Amino acid sequence: MKRNVTLMITSLLSIVLFSLHWADEVARGLEPGTISAAGGLVILGVWLSATLVFAETRVGLVLILLGAIRASVFPILHMTGQGLVLGRYGTGSSMLFWVWTNIALGASGLVSVVLASRELWRSWRVQ
Repeated sequence: MKRNVTLMITSLLSIVLFSLHWADEVARGLEPGTISAAGGLVILGVWLSATLVFAETRVGLVLILLGAIRASVFPILHMTGQGLVLGRYGTGSSMLFWVWTNIALGASGLVSVVLASRELWRSWRVQ
């Protein structure tokens, strides 16, 4: 069994949660669903490739770490200003999924940060 299988699982979980959160924002009109979103698709593609193909390399671990940091920052960005739901996009159960994916994304991102950092440390310590 691979040493970093837990990292791969948490990274994949973060990718799924990020894509669900992003899709929910587009469906609610919080984000534009235009060609300008291509940058987000590139980020998801690189992050997914790093997790599935390059997770055993240092470059892959660095990319996973960067994706995990990004995932763990999303709740912080959404909680600035007027709060988690920005005070204008609905209340109660209508925003439950959006808020839940935001919180779960932050939590899985933080776990991935710890695991990716540990794997990077191990890879540098071996040499």
